[in-house]
Amino acid sequence: MAYVNILKLCVGADSVEDLVDWQESQRHRWPKGCAVHVTRMWPKREAEVLAGGSLYWVIKGVILARQRIVGLEKIDGADGVQRCALVLDAEVIRTEGAARRPFQGWRYLDPAESPRDLPKGREREDALPPELAQALAEIGLR
Repeated sequence: MAYVNILKLCVGADSVEDLVDWQESQRHRWPKGCAVHVTRMWPKREAEVLAGGSLYWVIKGVILARQRIVGLEKIDGADGVQRCALVLDAEVIRTEGAARRPFQGWRYLDPAESPRDLPKGREREDALPPELAQALAEIGLR
């Protein structure tokens, strides 16, 4: 079975380090080796997401990282609304930068359109400034 990724804005983070630091501070609340992100909508393409998909994080208008999705769980909010918990592998993998316009919620991301992982040893490189990444994307160079 083919897989599909999910694309999500990382609200409140200015960098991949912010995401990693926040997840580290919450680690005591989650299953060992996992991170959890709760979202409102349940993926209709659940089987494809679970067949090898990742959650790609958009930080300041640029995809910069991903985490492998290892499960989906139903969560009841304090308001009585049922939500979807994306259970993620704890490892945050840096990717090549790819500009994205703002959007609400999350979107499916085809693997063919997903940015590549940064090679080992380049994980700490700074991403391109968002304006430059956007300009390169618009002319088809990123």
